[in-house]
Amino acid sequence: MATRFGLGYDSHTFGARRPLKLAGVAIDHPSGLTGHSDGDAVAHAVTDALLGAAALGDIGRHFPNTDPRWKDADSLRMLATAGDKVRRAGFALVNVDVTVVTEAPKLAPHIPAMRARVAETLGLPIDAVSIKGKTNEGMDAIGRGDGLQVFAVAAIERP
Repeated sequence: MATRFGLGYDSHTFGARRPLKLAGVAIDHPSGLTGHSDGDAVAHAVTDALLGAAALGDIGRHFPNTDPRWKDADSLRMLATAGDKVRRAGFALVNVDVTVVTEAPKLAPHIPAMRARVAETLGLPIDAVSIKGKTNEGMDAIGRGDGLQVFAVAAIERP
């Protein structure tokens, strides 16, 4: 059995006139994240991690921001599609680990729902999905509250 790992990253600025969504969960905040789709940076980072682990390219290759089909799209749909592509390439999804860096909103109250949505979307058990919130301690644009960034690691294996 060969285990492979992929690293995903995404960042978006606040300022969109839509609800803030992270891992498919609506979170109370004055503005949403900018982006071609719904701006769900958690879903985007996990999508990139899974595609990278399987050496299938990145989110931009599969869901380009030049394609009107993905305008304002639900990013969990992209995540589910990426999971299916990885499975069709002969891999089983093992787990994902996500770190969201933002000064606000505080994510702790939303983490259980976020984990559940990612697990459900990917067909993983809840204990195979980890999501953590961190701050940037006031440093740089993230620390000033201009946006957020997300790091994700995914493990897959070929049975």
